[in-house]
Amino acid sequence: MKYLVLLGDGMADEPVAELDGKTPLEYAKTPNMDKLAARGELGLVETVPDGFHPGSDVANLTVFGYDTSRCYTGRSPLEAASMEVELGDNDVAFRLNLVDLVYNYGKLYMSDFSAGHISTEEAAQIIETLQQELGDENFEFHTGVSYRHLLVWRNGKDQMKFVPPHDIIDQSIEDKLPAGEGADELLDLMNSAQMLLINHPVNLRRREAGQPLANSIWLWGHGRAPQMETYKQKFGLSGAVISAVDLIKGIGVYAGLNIIEVPGATGYLDTNYRGKAEAALETLKNHDFVYVHVEAPDEAGHSGDLQEKIRAIERFDDEVVGTVLQGIDKLGEWRMLVLPDHPTPVALRTHTIDPVPYILCTSEDMQTGNSSDTTYSEKNAQASGVKYDIGYKLLAKLVQKDV
Repeated sequence: MKYLVLLGDGMADEPVAELDGKTPLEYAKTPNMDKLAARGELGLVETVPDGFHPGSDVANLTVFGYDTSRCYTGRSPLEAASMEVELGDNDVAFRLNLVDLVYNYGKLYMSDFSAGHISTEEAAQIIETLQQELGDENFEFHTGVSYRHLLVWRNGKDQMKFVPPHDIIDQSIEDKLPAGEGADELLDLMNSAQMLLINHPVNLRRREAGQPLANSIWLWGHGRAPQMETYKQKFGLSGAVISAVDLIKGIGVYAGLNIIEVPGATGYLDTNYRGKAEAALETLKNHDFVYVHVEAPDEAGHSGDLQEKIRAIERFDDEVVGTVLQGIDKLGEWRMLVLPDHPTPVALRTHTIDPVPYILCTSEDMQTGNSSDTTYSEKNAQASGVKYDIGYKLLAKLVQKDV
């Protein structure tokens, strides 16, 4: 038996007046997901447990089948694992975004949480400067992808509160800065970084080109190294993760899964959708399980770009789900889960805690020929009456294991 998770990050949304009250998922042309929904099980799943922030870290851990109340310590330790940065018991990792801050009426505002989706090549030059000038035996700067990077505080403090930068787009950062024991040291680091970055060669070129700047760092998502069972221990499965995002790859590392790198996978709207699906089919020839993650719908949601979100959903359906369906029967019997991790409404430009629609379909479901007129949408998932309140148990149902 082959098991697949196909995840369109942030696909779920809310009704949009411009779409006559439909959500982007409901409006988009998704014949492949509709086919699965008509033959398989359609329902809702709670991916964000009570008391947790609706981040991709928490939501994807849940989809992976992990009880976050037992294993979640923060986002950045997972990203550190993907980047092969080892954390000691007393070390704290932080997500470091390169961001663009602008002055408005005497206050600093979060203009762009991604510094205009700065290229990895440009970002690497900036992180190298930060390490050279601010790095020491306590603080280490590590290069990631695009705007997503890592700060490690050796023997650091972790009792602080942070606000994710994508939650405060176009808002003043005045009351959103790190707070708590140890925050003063991080604020000093952020201020020092701003002074280094204002005239950094990368920013001089971007300013001249009229592009958003990477004029500050923003720290959040901190935590210490978690303790997690591997998939072999938990489910008796071997498998792999396909994603361009360090967070998802880091979960895969802790889960003992192989990390498959796909050329052209960017973690953005221009990612190699089809390449990910083809890599999944190839991977399943030698493994039991594969988790395919596509970030594009989430990025469109954060940008508030309705048309791009619809386009990202349609490409996910056509080039990921469609490509998998064209080739999966050659590998024998299969069970597939298709879903988002959380909603990212274009109107809000950030995540919400609402349950998400899932499809669980099998090769047997497809072969019986039984079909309904159900299509894949949030509304139809809710109307099904099927709901997983304990979200991590859905993966166990996919792989037919008790947890």
